[in-house]
Amino acid sequence: MENTMLFLPAPRQVNVLSGAYRLPERALICLDAENPFALRSAGERFQKALLAAAGYRWDLFAGSAAPADRVGLTLRIAPERSPRLQSYRLHVTPSAITVEAHDPEGVFYGVCTLVQLLEQSPNAELPCVEIVDWPDFPVRGVMLDISRDKVYSMETLYELVDRLAGWKINQVQLYTEHTFAYQNHPVVWEKASPMTGEEIMALDVYCRERFIDLVPNQNSFGHMHRWLIHPEYAGLAETHEWFDTPWNTRMKGPFSLAPEAPGSFELLQSLYDELLPHFTSRLFNVGCDETVDLGQGASRAICEERGLGRVYFDFLMRIYKEVSRRGKTMQFWGDIINNHPELVPELPRDVIALEWGYEADHPFDANCARFAASGIPFYVCPGTSTWNSLAGRTENSVGNLINAAENGLKHGALGFLNTDWGDNGHWQPPMASYLGFVVGAGVSWCLETNRDMDIPAAVSRFAFEDTSGTMGRVAYDMGNIYKVAGVYVPNSSWLFWALQLPLEEIAKRGVSLEGVERTLEAIDAAMAPMENECMARPDAGLIRREFTLLADMMRHACRRVQLANGVGDPGAVRAELASSLAGIEDEYRALWLLRNRPGGLEDSVARFNTAAEEYKK
Repeated sequence: MENTMLFLPAPRQVNVLSGAYRLPERALICLDAENPFALRSAGERFQKALLAAAGYRWDLFAGSAAPADRVGLTLRIAPERSPRLQSYRLHVTPSAITVEAHDPEGVFYGVCTLVQLLEQSPNAELPCVEIVDWPDFPVRGVMLDISRDKVYSMETLYELVDRLAGWKINQVQLYTEHTFAYQNHPVVWEKASPMTGEEIMALDVYCRERFIDLVPNQNSFGHMHRWLIHPEYAGLAETHEWFDTPWNTRMKGPFSLAPEAPGSFELLQSLYDELLPHFTSRLFNVGCDETVDLGQGASRAICEERGLGRVYFDFLMRIYKEVSRRGKTMQFWGDIINNHPELVPELPRDVIALEWGYEADHPFDANCARFAASGIPFYVCPGTSTWNSLAGRTENSVGNLINAAENGLKHGALGFLNTDWGDNGHWQPPMASYLGFVVGAGVSWCLETNRDMDIPAAVSRFAFEDTSGTMGRVAYDMGNIYKVAGVYVPNSSWLFWALQLPLEEIAKRGVSLEGVERTLEAIDAAMAPMENECMARPDAGLIRREFTLLADMMRHACRRVQLANGVGDPGAVRAELASSLAGIEDEYRALWLLRNRPGGLEDSVARFNTAAEEYKK
C-alpha cells in the first residue's frame, strides 16, 4: 500500500497490517459519543463516499447499542486513545473499521483519510491498516481574494470548501474590500456582484458542518480605494494625489483612510455593525496592511509630530478596542508593525499578528522570532504565488510554503494561512491555485511527512481527480515556465507584465529573444501531456479550456516581447496579435462566467486594453 496509496495530507504514522476488509453492501455507521450529533457530518462524509465508490448505502446509528456484527464503521470520541487536539487513530481490520479521536474534529479528519483510502481501493476491499495522525498547526487556513474583481459563485465556493475540508483545512477567509453587500453603503458594491448577508450565513453553516471556521476579513485602513473614489467617502482619504511607495514607484491616491479624519473610524464601526453578525467565528481579520501613503497627505503633520509608526499603532489600537468590545479576537497583517519593531512589545497579548510574505526567501525566521519574543500570538501567511503570474510560480510557491511551515513551527505559530490574491485583474483561474493549496495543506498538517511529497501526483489525484497523473504534471510544469527565460520579477512573472504593460516598457524588461523561444517551447512541452488526462471531475472539460487559455495567453505574451524587440513586420505582427487577443478575450469572458459572478469582469477585461490599442497603430 505504501508504494501505491497517496494521502493528502500524508499521515504522520502509517502501519500496514496483513489482510483486508471486504465492505458489506449493508452495515451501520456507529456514532459513539456523548453527543452523537457532533459526529454526524463525519459519518455522512463516509456515507456519501461509499455510495459513490461502491454503490453501497450504510445507515447512521447513534450510540453504541447496535449489534457488533452489523457495525461496519465506528466513529468514537476517545481522548485517552488520542490525547492531542484534532488527533485520530484509523484502524481497519478484517472485520470492521474504527476511527477513534480526541474530539469531533479528529473524527472528521480520520474519516477524510478513510475516504482517500476507500477511493484508491478497488472492488470495495480495504487493506488493513493502522494510521495515527495529528496536526503541526492547530489552524490551517486558506484566504481567497474576492475584492480584486473576481467574486466566486456560490457553487465554486461550496466545491472548493468541500475539497479543502477533505485536505484537513479548518479556516477559510474571504478577503474583502468592497464586495460585501453593505445595506448602508450600496454605492461601493453596486457593480461588484457582492456576497450578500444571506450567502455568508449559508456559507458559514456549510463551513461549520466541515469543521471550518469562516473568518470575516474586511480591510480597515489601507486598500480602501474602492471606497474612497466615491464622493461620499472622498473626504476620508489620506490623499488623492501622487505618493511614494516602498517599492520605488509612485501611486495615485486615494488608497488609505486618514486615521484622524472625522468619520474614518465611524465608517469602520458602520461596516462592522453590518458584517460581523453574519459570521459565527470569534475571529476577525481587520487587515490594516500596506498603508503606504500614510503621512503623505492629511496625516503628514501628525506623523511628523508623533512618528509614522505611532500614528499607525494608535489607529490600530482604536480598531482593536472596537473589535474586542464586540467579543472578537482581532487579526491584522503584520507588515507595517514589522517596520516599527519597537512597537511590537506594546501589542495586546490577545491579538493575532499575521506574518505574511510571498517569496521563497521571505524572512519568516526573523519576523516570527520578533512576535514570539514579545509573546504575541501569530500565524505564518505564505501564498500560492499565482497572482500576477498567469499559471503560477511553482518553485517559488513550494519554497515559500515550506519556509513558512518550518519557521512557524520553530517559533510556535498558532496557524498557517495560505493566501491566494487577485492583484491586477485576477487573471489566474482557480485551477492554477490548486497546486499551492495542495502543498500548503500538506506542510501545514505535518511538515515532516509532506515536505517531500510527489507534488504532481498529489495534485493530479486530489485536485483534478486524474488517475493518470497527467494534470498535476501539467499544472506543475506550467507553473514553472516563468523561470525559463531567466528573468526574475518579484511577486510576479514577466509573462504577466508582457500582457499588461505597454510595448515600450516591455522592451526594457530584459527578456531576451532566446529566452522567449525557450519559453514558447516550454509551453508546448508542458501542455502536450494534457491529451492523456483522465479527470473524473464533472468540470473536466472546463479545466482543459482554462489551461488552454492560459497557454494561449502565455504565447501571446511571448509574441508581444518579440514585437517590442522588432521581430517581424510590425504591421503584420500587430494584425496577427489583434486577432489572437480578440479570441483570448472572448474565451476569457466565457470562462469567467462559468465560475464567477459578472461583477468585476469588465474591470478585469479592461486590462487587455493597452495591448488592444497598440495593435490598432
